[in-house]
Amino acid sequence: MASDLDFSPPEVPEPTFLENLLRYGLFLGAIFQLICVLAIIVPVSKSHETEAEPSEPRSGEVMRKPKAAAPSMNKRPKKETKKKR
Repeated sequence: MASDLDFSPPEVPEPTFLENLLRYGLFLGAIFQLICVLAIIVPVSKSHETEAEPSEPRSGEVMRKPKAAAPSMNKRPKKETKKKR
């Protein structure tokens, strides 16, 4: 009876190149997602922005100019006229 039991490990085929590529790609994707979630949760210190003088305008602020409001004659939208046949 003891000779009938087989305690050898089951035969598992070696993973192919594509299976290994998929496995490591999934690991890298999971790590990337964790880094992205942590970047949202953990606040980043803004020390480089506080070092600049507040009186010094930023380049983005210099380029912005207030847009003039477009004069509109009628507040109501114009009705589209149908073509007569």
